Amino acid sequence: MTIADVFLQTLETTLPVFAMVFIGMGLKRIGWIDTSFIHTASALVFKATLPTLVFLSIIRADLNVALNPGLLVFFLCATLVSFGLTWAWARWRVAPDDRGVYVQGAFRGNCGIVGLALAANLYGDFGLSAGGILLGLVIISYNALSVIVLLAHLPGQSASWQKILHDISRNPLILAVVFAIPVAWLDLQFPKWIMTSGDYFASLTLPLALLCIGATVSLNSVRGDSSTAISSSLMKMVVIPALGTLAAWLVGFEGPELGLLFLYFASPTAAASFVMVKALGGNSRLAANIIALTTLMASVTVTLGVFILRSTGLG
Repeated sequence: MTIADVFLQTLETTLPVFAMVFIGMGLKRIGWIDTSFIHTASALVFKATLPTLVFLSIIRADLNVALNPGLLVFFLCATLVSFGLTWAWARWRVAPDDRGVYVQGAFRGNCGIVGLALAANLYGDFGLSAGGILLGLVIISYNALSVIVLLAHLPGQSASWQKILHDISRNPLILAVVFAIPVAWLDLQFPKWIMTSGDYFASLTLPLALLCIGATVSLNSVRGDSSTAISSSLMKMVVIPALGTLAAWLVGFEGPELGLLFLYFASPTAAASFVMVKALGGNSRLAANIIALTTLMASVTVTLGVFILRSTGLG
């Protein structure tokens, strides 16, 4: 297979995901979808269709392959290291009031939608099942670290750890993983009509979620705080994916596992980061700028990263 063939194959995998994001931007711009639709659809995805997709993918998986403790431990360690390095860099380069927003934007990726969608396109059932299990760890670690860094740089703010832990324990995605793993281990079988209905419902997830992401991105929001937003975006989309994937390869990951790690490292900044900054009274415009920039950059950086992994035979 020539380099051109590999590149075209890469585009066939990544472009459908990012095309849905750009379609969402267009539909919002011409007024075919509005803020009310985005809120309702996003809630439906988060509370119902995405947990269904994760649950079904795990119960169909071979857990001996999908449940990889080494993968989970490495991702957690890589997340903690990237979080620490980004915070150290921010203390040297970023204004004190914006450091928390900068750091959260640089490490908190949208793995639940963009990462999982790309993993499904690239690696099929393995991408969905292994990615779904990894997603449980992502949700817990990203939320905890985001609260720590934001509260450290937003004086006068406080948050109840009890409430945070309560929210995490009730997160629909985590519950889907928790319930799916014993079902998969016990090899419990559901009636075919239930599985088919679940597939119909779960199939709404990725197109609906990607449309909402695109509709949320505002090109007009990319103004002011430009140098800080660009720096955080480059950290999120270039530095962390490159270093994280290189480290994963050096410790022995390859094939779909290496590809899955790259996709999770390289996912654009999660929209939830804006919500958390807004709630704590931080620089929400900077948070919005980072989300917009990383989402636009992802179509190039993720495609290039996947192409490199495929052309070298590593992913």
